[in-house]
Order: sequence, then C-alpha cells, then structure tokens
Amino acid sequence: MARKSRRELASAADAGELPVTVIDVARVAGVSPITVSRALHRPERVSEKTRERVLEVVKAMGYVPNLLAGSLALSKSRLVAIVLPTLANSIFAAVVQAIMERLTEAGYHSLLGATGYSPEKEEVLLEAILGRRPDGIVLTGTLHTEGSRARLASAGIPVVEAWDLSEHALDMQVGFSHEEVGRLVADFFHAKGYQRFSLITVDDPRGIRRGNGLIERLADHGIHEVPVEILPLPATWEVGREGLKRLLTRKNRPQLVFCSSDTVALGVLAEAAAQGLRVPQDIAVLGFGDTTDGRFAHPALSTISVNSAQMGRAVAEALLRRLAGGKGLERHDTGFSLIERAST
Repeated sequence: MARKSRRELASAADAGELPVTVIDVARVAGVSPITVSRALHRPERVSEKTRERVLEVVKAMGYVPNLLAGSLALSKSRLVAIVLPTLANSIFAAVVQAIMERLTEAGYHSLLGATGYSPEKEEVLLEAILGRRPDGIVLTGTLHTEGSRARLASAGIPVVEAWDLSEHALDMQVGFSHEEVGRLVADFFHAKGYQRFSLITVDDPRGIRRGNGLIERLADHGIHEVPVEILPLPATWEVGREGLKRLLTRKNRPQLVFCSSDTVALGVLAEAAAQGLRVPQDIAVLGFGDTTDGRFAHPALSTISVNSAQMGRAVAEALLRRLAGGKGLERHDTGFSLIERAST
C-alpha cells in the first residue's frame, strides 16, 4: 500500500474514508508513536518544538486520541472527578476554576458532577464515577452516606473533601470550620453594637452549621432570641426576598440579617429596596462567599470570603502530591475572613 502524504491523510480523514490513528500522526509528524502519545498525555517528557509539531499534525488530520487506551497502558485515567452540590451557584465557581486550572497544567482532565445537596444522590453519582476509574476525586463537604464511604475506601484512590473540616476525614481535607464562621460574625457585629440578629438560610447542612455557630456565640453574649428562616433549596434571590418578608412579620425587626450565601443576600437587598428600607441604616445585610455579584451590588455586599482561589489550589496540590507518590496534607485549614462593605 502506497504511503499517503499529510495532505492525503487529512483529506481522507475529512472524507471519512479511514480513521486517523496514532501511527498515521507519527508518520506525518516524523516521530515515533510513543512520542505522539507523550506529546499528548505527558508533554513534559518531549521538547516544546516536538510537541508543537505533533499538535499541528493532530489538528490538521483531525485525530482524536483514544484516552481509554492510553489510560489502560499507563494504569491511569488522567481524570479527576469534582463533585459539587450544584453547578448553578457561583459560590463554588472560583474554587472549581482554581482546581481545574492547576490540574490542567499537570496534564489532568476534570469531570464535574452535581448532587443537588443530597448525600444519597452523591452515592449514586460516585458509583457511576468510580466505574470510569478516575485517578482522584474531590468532594464538597464531609456529609456522606455509609455506602459512599465504603465505596471510596475500597477504591483506593486519593480523595479530597473540600469546603469543610471534620474529625472523620475520608482521606484529605481542605477547607474551613463553618461553626467558626458563625462565631466570627457574632463577635464582630456584637462588638459594633448590634443586638437583634437574624438568619436566612437554605436547607443546606453547612449553612445551618454556620447559623448554629452564630446562635451559640450570641448566647455567650447574652442574646438568646435569633429568628431563623430556613427555606428550600436552591439558593436564589427569591429565597432571600421571601426570607426577609417572613422576618419582617415578626415582632422585633432585626438589625442584621446573616444569609447563607451572597445569592440569598442579594435577594434580601432587593426586598429591602422594595419595602422602602435603607441598608444598612434600617437593616444590615451580610452574605457568604464573596461573589462578583455581591461586590458590585448597590449597596456593595458585606460578606465572608473563604479564600476560594487559595482553597482550590490547595485541593489540587494535595491531589497532585499524592498522585506523584508523595504524602498529601491530611488536613489543611485555608481559613476565611469577614469583608465589610456598605451593606453593614
């Protein structure tokens, strides 16, 4: 069979006459098939000039790498699964972005999955993910079913629980204490003279734990009445508006509303404006997550920053150290900070 030129191979691929293989790419690029594989999957092992030549040929010929075959040969999938409560809330975006950017730099691909805040749905999702043999998994939080814990333990792959810290880690944890967030809010605003606090949260265990931390610390300050509105998921502006409407029907109007997310807090700001309330003179509003929308709201939203970019990088680095055969940090507290803006 006559050897096809690069142009002929590309034309044949475009016409669907034959599938382009790694051998075809290697022949046109003038390198070995293993060099093509390294250029695509382990770029640090080839020169930049070689990698550019291989990528040029891959693009021209429309070659699609067989990732499954490569992962079987290396006993690695180069895949990391990231499991989130939801893809709709921007509160998780900065963390995920930082994780994915660092993993991509290291030659890993990311697979995202959403649980809808349900440990049971997480278990079903993990079963499907583990069947694809990921090299590592990132979970949001520390609340899992016994079935999930058993599956992850038997899988024998690195697991990072992000966004939380607990005494019963699956493997590695990178995050912060939600109870400490609530205590910080109580101490900070009590010191400023606030006496009437309230909480609006969706039915999310982490948000409720922050609220519990607030209530417990306020009790230490002699404040024992803290109105709480817990509304159904997901976190939306509508939740914030409805929550404030309910709080305003109570006997004593709160001076400060602590919300489980910036998204909920933005709804509170909208409802306060609709009710003719001045923020912060009539009612102060505090969010959680330090989202871009909160920074540019009017008035600008006070919030809790959880150091999202730092957390995401720490998650990725913990995984990469373990995947390289090293020891990942078992517990990394990335902390948080209160950012006061015009809304308080």
